[in-house]
Amino acid sequence: MASTDALRELAPESYPEAAEMLRQAADGGGGVQIHGGGTKLGWGRALREPFRRLSTGRLDRVIEHNQGDFTAIVQAGVRLDELQQRLRASGQRVSLDPPTGDGRATIGGIAATADAGPLRHRYGTPRDLILGITVALPDGTLAKSGGKVIKNVAGYDLGKLYAGSFGTLGPILQVALRLHPLPAETATVVGRSDDPGRIAEAALGLARAPLEPEALDVRWAEGEGALLIRVTGSAAERLAARAEALMGERGLRTEVADEAAAAWAAQRDGQRAADGAVVRVSSTASRLAEVVEAVRERDASLVGRAAAGVSWITLPGADDERLAAEVEALRRRLAPAQCAVFDMPESLRGGFDVWGFDSPGEQRLMAAIKERFDPGRRCNPGLFGDPVG
Repeated sequence: MASTDALRELAPESYPEAAEMLRQAADGGGGVQIHGGGTKLGWGRALREPFRRLSTGRLDRVIEHNQGDFTAIVQAGVRLDELQQRLRASGQRVSLDPPTGDGRATIGGIAATADAGPLRHRYGTPRDLILGITVALPDGTLAKSGGKVIKNVAGYDLGKLYAGSFGTLGPILQVALRLHPLPAETATVVGRSDDPGRIAEAALGLARAPLEPEALDVRWAEGEGALLIRVTGSAAERLAARAEALMGERGLRTEVADEAAAAWAAQRDGQRAADGAVVRVSSTASRLAEVVEAVRERDASLVGRAAAGVSWITLPGADDERLAAEVEALRRRLAPAQCAVFDMPESLRGGFDVWGFDSPGEQRLMAAIKERFDPGRRCNPGLFGDPVG
């Protein structure tokens, strides 16, 4: 492990400096742990040691805000909460709302992990909002897609490739983002039931109805489920009434939420756990009832994007052996859905199959991309495990 002084040295203040630091660290042997605000250092497999850290925290400038074009160019170390506050003065926002870890989460880290919150329903994930990107490659060069090219990497959409790469291909240094206007009016309706089938049926009905919500979320905790929908615009009140009626027709107890901000904050916070483990289930909306039923069977809790088929299940704290067994049982129960584990105890990260990859083809593709961008396997080494070639 590198010394504390050495770790502090890898905090570049410019893109060429970041690329050169990465090259020197890679050439020196060992790995390089790449991170932004440090809110997701516990995600993925434990890195192979020894490694040094490269932080993008000093790359924290907003380069451009083109209000008329609804775009912004920002460095990777810009904190999302601070960017949102700055954009709010212009009536705009980045339509991303993942948990930010007490405000520490950065644009680069959110992009690298493809993290998203309830706004995913309408606006998608970071890869849907990235218009251009600048990255450093392990050989010390810079690459950019979108806008003026520093080095052209033909055949790749770098924005989509690096979103969700978890730093395993190199650090994101800058992104150009699509912005959206802040909604003038919003309304949130909550429907409740202790029947997973009714919750799922209502979710599918609302997803198909012409309501155009910006968020449609599901929750399950302590034996009861909730469906939350947020509608916006001048017709928000009328749309909320329609959503409430549709929930009622499917047997849900409904209310228009007075404390809507707190309700949505709870949805975001439910994607993290201080104890136990969080399993992100990537399935389909049609299997929502089955996913919720699996949560009820385990006395666990869930938040999720009802129409996207993505759920975050928090399994209660237990000893390592029992927790690992619970994760594997959940995987068998929900197969073929991918069940990736986040926020698990550090003692389990080293040898446990965190990601649950089930396809040799997926592993070979990941290995080929890794070989193309980081043949020495220096960037966040071992975070995805060791895919077969």
